[in-house]
Amino acid sequence: MSAADRVNLEQSIVLLIDDNPQALDMLSSVFQGFGVKEQIKCASATAAVRIIQNRAVDLIVIDCSDPEMDSYAFARWLRRETPAPLRFIPIMLLTGHASQAKVQEGRDCGVSFVVTKPLTPAVLLRRILWLAGDEREFVESENYVGPDRRVRNFGPPLNMPGRRQGDLSTHVGAAVEANMDQSDIDMLLKPQRVAL
Repeated sequence: MSAADRVNLEQSIVLLIDDNPQALDMLSSVFQGFGVKEQIKCASATAAVRIIQNRAVDLIVIDCSDPEMDSYAFARWLRRETPAPLRFIPIMLLTGHASQAKVQEGRDCGVSFVVTKPLTPAVLLRRILWLAGDEREFVESENYVGPDRRVRNFGPPLNMPGRRQGDLSTHVGAAVEANMDQSDIDMLLKPQRVAL
């Protein structure tokens, strides 16, 4: 990581919610390693509701399966029941059960990002940096409140108008070769030194 890529999380206030005390302590240690000096630790989402109503936070990281209020219910509450700017706080959902249904449920209740466990500090930091640069619009509709779920723009079907001005048609033709691996893509985009 170059000096230009460094991020200072020292002034950030992070709310950590996990109903597993050992996992909460581990998560706290990771954020301490990131330089976050102010962490608010909660063992339940209901306790976090009381805190969030009285404290400003910059990021919420949650993994809670409490039947009274789990991670998904907390995200829906934050997105739908709180006023701005509270409803705009980024929510990172941690989960050990990353089935497609659970990831979609997280997306549909308004979380900003879903990260699977076991997690590594490097992955967590990459997701935080992604959230810091996230430029998705915040959507407020009857059925959904949260960041725009369309991370990738696949566009509308052929000959159909898009919902956004810049939408392109999905009709780009059939693939003629296999998809590239992410590491190969990264290498293509990596700046190369050129000898003159």
